[in-house]
Amino acid sequence: MIKRSKSEILSACAKLCKNTLMETLAIEFIDVGDDYLTAKMPVTSRVHQPDGVLHGGATVALAESVGSAASYIFLDTEKVMVRGIEIAANHLKSVTGGDVFAKATFLHKGRTTQVWDIRITNPAGELVSFVKLTTISLPKKP
Repeated sequence: MIKRSKSEILSACAKLCKNTLMETLAIEFIDVGDDYLTAKMPVTSRVHQPDGVLHGGATVALAESVGSAASYIFLDTEKVMVRGIEIAANHLKSVTGGDVFAKATFLHKGRTTQVWDIRITNPAGELVSFVKLTTISLPKKP
């Protein structure tokens, strides 16, 4: 459950992006609920393949960014650190411009491992990519 307001959570996520790949890719966290986090990324030439379509690597970076940020929101990161251990993506539709949106929701929330369902869509709601991210929670050392 969310213990802070939406604006507080989204502001905290924005602060995490400073001087990171997320800032380079202009990823912005835009919505959060009790069991999901959503981000958007503009599709410009900076994330294109040479032939002018969205690069799969940029799509995966968006997915891992939103899934990892969701882990920090929904897990007790005072006690654990979260690391990605596996990511798999299926790219289904090409995008040449506009924005894409990534929504991360839990498939599995275990004590040690978490599995995220991350759907990348275009503004029309069409599925662009389906991504599965597995994270692990490791105890922080005192």
